[in-house]
Amino acid sequence: MVHISREFQVFAKPVGPRCNMACSYCYYLDTENLFGLGGAFRMPEILLEEYIVQHIEASTEKVISFSWHGGEPMMAGLDFFMKIVENQDRHYPKGRKIVNGIQTNGTLLNEVWCRFLADEEFVVGISLDGPREMHETYRKNADGSSTFEKTIKGFQMLRQHGILPEILCVVSAHNVEHPLQVYRYFKALGAQYITFLPLVMREAGNPAGVSTDSVPSEAFGDFLCAIFDEWKKEDIGKVKVQIFEEATRTAFGQDHTLCIFKTTCGGVPVVEHNGDFFSCDHFVNDTHRIGNILETPLAKLLDSTEQKAFGRAKLGTLPRYCLECGVRNMCGGECPKNRFIQTPSGEEGLNYLCAGYKKFFTHCRPFVQEVAAVWQQGENGFGATGP
Repeated sequence: MVHISREFQVFAKPVGPRCNMACSYCYYLDTENLFGLGGAFRMPEILLEEYIVQHIEASTEKVISFSWHGGEPMMAGLDFFMKIVENQDRHYPKGRKIVNGIQTNGTLLNEVWCRFLADEEFVVGISLDGPREMHETYRKNADGSSTFEKTIKGFQMLRQHGILPEILCVVSAHNVEHPLQVYRYFKALGAQYITFLPLVMREAGNPAGVSTDSVPSEAFGDFLCAIFDEWKKEDIGKVKVQIFEEATRTAFGQDHTLCIFKTTCGGVPVVEHNGDFFSCDHFVNDTHRIGNILETPLAKLLDSTEQKAFGRAKLGTLPRYCLECGVRNMCGGECPKNRFIQTPSGEEGLNYLCAGYKKFFTHCRPFVQEVAAVWQQGENGFGATGP
């Protein structure tokens, strides 16, 4: 019997694209039009159990990771998440571990939710774009009212319950000019895990090809460089910034954990509230609907010709400019959704964020090379698998 090694991270959508907020930059709300189900967006409990069973069966790693996303997944209700845990306990495979993660805007958190998440050891990501004025530029309720106070309260309640949430910060044209203000604000909150997500929104008719809210590529590079310099000086071992962690993995010859920097992708598909399986969170459309877990097992969908082809296309469509780039092992061409500009020689398919990533990865490369040299010499406590 051939053993299959299959690493994946499904973004499961308990309520599809439904959300209690109306962030102006959200790319997922419009996917509601794919389903045409009116208000019926909560995953049926019978489908939930079927998904959990299939997810466990498809997993080949010792740690089985579930990722609950939206929209706003907490809109499914605490009773739904209690059912998640009940089903996982019922189908728990001996000798392995189940870990749940949830990505939330934080505004629905209360003491009961936080106690549940802490008791069940959920990994929590919370969306926060910086201090009040920066956060509220895009992250508002449908009526335009503020979400900031509830988000901060949610973050603080999580910490009071012993959860160290990861902050996901969208970097836009608005906050990109204030890197240290953003970073220091997060540190003042006590954040130990931070991810920066560049905002890229296509806009027809705009000469730049993107909306004016989108982060300028080189400015994003400057933003990362400024934060990296302070992190390197003051915060190594104290704060984990995802892109810094990813860059440093190359010092140990390790593959990236983040799909956008991997050589190929396809390991982070979506299972929607109705069981539909899509290739990627950024490609939830009719073209990239591969099937439904009620008709085809999750393992077969993950291993399908269509999904494998989607993943290989990440490398296969790289322009020569990228293939010859000195930091390609750090960047991997980034996400295919952003590959819509031309190379200096006029070749199609260059990533919009190329200039920014190239600036940052070139800037941090001496540090990465120094880490690699120390590790290879076996000094300062570095082990064979990295720090």
